[in-house]
Order: sequence, then structure tokens, then C-alpha cells
Amino acid sequence: MSSLRALTLFFLAAFAAAAVLAGYLTYAASRAAVVSAVDRRIEEVGDAMLSAVAPGDSRAILRRIDAFSRRRDTGDIGFELEDSRGRRIGGNVVLERAVPLGFTTLMRRDGIVGLSAGRAQARDAGGGLRLITIAETEPIDGYGPTRVRLYLIGFGALLAVVLAGTASFGWIVRRRIGEVRATAAAIIDGDLNRRVPVPARGGAFAAQAEAFNRALDRIAALVEQLRGVSSDVAHDLRTPLARLRARLARLAERPSVSGEELEAVLAACDDVLALFGAILRIAEVTAGERRAGFRPVDLAALAEQACETLAAAASERGQRLSGGPFAPLTARGDPQLLSQALLNLIENALHHTPAGTSVAVTLAREGRMAALRVRDDGPGIPAEARALALRRFGRLETSRHRSGHGLGLPLVEAVARLHGGTLTLADAAPGLDAMMTLRVEEA
Repeated sequence: MSSLRALTLFFLAAFAAAAVLAGYLTYAASRAAVVSAVDRRIEEVGDAMLSAVAPGDSRAILRRIDAFSRRRDTGDIGFELEDSRGRRIGGNVVLERAVPLGFTTLMRRDGIVGLSAGRAQARDAGGGLRLITIAETEPIDGYGPTRVRLYLIGFGALLAVVLAGTASFGWIVRRRIGEVRATAAAIIDGDLNRRVPVPARGGAFAAQAEAFNRALDRIAALVEQLRGVSSDVAHDLRTPLARLRARLARLAERPSVSGEELEAVLAACDDVLALFGAILRIAEVTAGERRAGFRPVDLAALAEQACETLAAAASERGQRLSGGPFAPLTARGDPQLLSQALLNLIENALHHTPAGTSVAVTLAREGRMAALRVRDDGPGIPAEARALALRRFGRLETSRHRSGHGLGLPLVEAVARLHGGTLTLADAAPGLDAMMTLRVEEA
């Protein structure tokens, strides 16, 4: 089954069908048992009625019927004697319709006074006569509907108990699964302190929650260690590099030092500082520390501003940057991070495509998400290399001779994840289609 709800509904439907079938079969079996017992009694009474009576002796048969009817234990047995043409000769009941030889089921509509349901056996009494023996199959009038109600109440109560139990079990399981899913979603969003609630009464669900929480504790510890190492390396190197740059800047002011050489050294220092700044930026975004300052962000305005900012740079490179259409969408997030992420996407497209390339920025709604797309008609990225492009310090062979550290797209992906979205790379045929999705804030 595709879901717990579907599995629960399937089980309930199967059990309901089984209960209804069992109830019907029980009713049919009990009804058949009653009919069989009545048929045996009719046959025995009929045999006794015609025993020691000459075939075709209507008077003798009528005398025996009269004598039999006087007995107090035979009030539910009736007789009718008919001639060869089906005309009534006598008896203690009157049939309003002809019945064939053998057994026949009688109902209230047959017009027999005091009988609501019964069985009749017509047999040859000799000389063209037919003896019809009748017996009730219900001890009291209207017992059939009463019996149906009893079965409905009995099996209905059983069905209701099982349905309630199954629904309760399904609700408990769904709640437990929902707690695990909510915890997993919070961890994916960066809240590594979130844990699954542990039921106080213990049991299988409590043991499962405790095991899951222990695994999360271990993962959180490992992530914290890794985050600490990255932050420590960046902080430890940033300070001496900043001091080095300050000293080199002072040297650059002296006339005896080659300005061109010092400018190159300064550029190298700036490059290293930018590298560690990007590492710290990604660590900060991944940790979710910026989530506290989230507010509504006009994505259309953000996209327009990004296109205006980089339009001149694209023109200098001989590339065409176009923006729109931009759907009027709002997301809840950090406007600075979202702006930086979109600028990174556009700069990545401009940086890795040749002159004459067209880069288009669009914004549209896809379900509950806003899709910010940056498409170009450049060389693109092969499908097998896209995972490498999203990895930190991941650089393709074709871009190793260009400046950069391979942290632009990982930063965009970190920002997208912080805002509950994703970054995907696809083939634009030709070129690359980079799409960042963000959760739309409903009005």
C-alpha cells in the first residue's frame, strides 16, 4: 500500500466485508437448519397421517386430520386435502394458491391465517388425491425481521468494536510516524537539537523513539565536531592573513617597493580571505542561525534588483542578461541571503559561459514553491558532473583555469535549504538550467 491511511482503509474494508459475509452466512445457515428441521417434521407427520389409510379414502384422511388437529401439541401443523383438479376437499387450513408436489416455501401473502412464514409438502394420497401438510418456520409472527435485527446488532457491534480499534491503532501509528517525520523535517532544516517525543508508558514505540534519538545525538555530535573544525580553521587563518594584508598595504605605500608586485600579493591575500569568508558564510547558513531574522521577501523585486545589478557586468562580457517574467510571489526568509544566492547563480552563469551567451532569469510558482530559474545557452554541465558542481570546493575540469574556489553553488544550495527549498541543476538544451525553489508565503 502507498500509505498507512490506505493500508488502514483496506484492512477496514476487508474486515467489514468479512463481517458482513460471516453475518449473512450465519443467518443463511441458521435459516437452512430451521427449514431442514421443519421439512423433516412435515414429512414424518405426513407419513403418519397416511399410514394405515387406504389410498384414495378421503373420508378416512379427513377423520385423521380432524383427530390430529384436536391434539394440543400440533397447533403449528396444518392440512389440506385436494382432489385431482386441485379443488379443496377439506382440512384445517385453506390455501389460496396451488402448490406443486414436493416442498414449497409459504409466506404471509399466501393468506393462511396465523402463518407468516412456513413450509408445505404436497404428496400423492392415492386415487388422485393430494395431501398438503403445512408447518410454520417461525415460532412467533414477525420473528424473521427480529432475527435479522439480532444478527445486525450482534455483527454490527463486533464490526463497530473492530473498526474503532483499528481506527485508534491507525491514529496512534500515524501520530508516531508524524512525530518522527516532523523531527526529521526539523533536522533537515538545520535544527539538530530536535528529538522524537518518548512515550512515558514505554513499549515498542518508546524503544523506537529512544533508539532514533540516540542516533540523532550521535549525528549531532559528529556534525558539531565537523562544524567546529571548519570554523576553527577559518578563524585561525583569517586573523594572520588579515595582518599580512595590512603589512603589505603599508609596504605598498613606500616608493621603493614594486607596486605591481605588491598588488598581486594583495590580490592573493584578498582571494584567500574571500575563500575563508565563504566557508564561514556557508557554516553560518547551514547552522540556521539566520532563521531568527526571517521576514516576508518580495521575490519579484529581489529578482529585478539582481538583474539590474549585473546587467552592466554582462554587457561588458558581451553577454545578454534578461529578466522576467516575474510572478508576484512572497517568501519568508532573509532578504540579504536570498539576494546573495540569486546573484551567485547569475554570476555563475556569466562566469562560466563565453561571450555571446544569453542568460535569462525567471520567477514562477510551481505548486507550493516559488521557482527562481537562471537559464543560459552556454556549454552547460554534463549530468554526471552536476553533483560535483554542488559539492564544496567541487570544480569541473573546464573551470580549473578560472578564478574561484567552487563555493558559489554550495552557498546557494545552503541558502535554499535554510529557506525550505532546493537547488537543482538541469539541462537547458543547450546550456544549464539552475533552479532554486523557495517556500511561498500564502497571503
